[in-house]
Amino acid sequence: MIILSAKSNKPTNPFKILKKSEGQTILVKLKDGTEYVGKLDLVDNTMNIVLTDCTRYDSNGNPAARYDVILIRGSHIAYISLNYEKVAPEAIKK
Repeated sequence: MIILSAKSNKPTNPFKILKKSEGQTILVKLKDGTEYVGKLDLVDNTMNIVLTDCTRYDSNGNPAARYDVILIRGSHIAYISLNYEKVAPEAIKK
């Protein structure tokens, strides 16, 4: 996947975008359909992610579990949605 910067046609590094998003609420969808919504605490260069105050949703969108801290392996991630509290505030179930 190539992300182009709005200011130029140079590709933007997704890792840099994720690093800038630390502290924000994100959605992480895994390849098996499971979704996690939580605050992005850490990300490394292999896209392993640490989320805090996290909720796991099953493939039907139902809350399945809550975690204080969770590590998600980068190779299991299908996609990530940043600024999730702004994109879909109604979807965040407390």
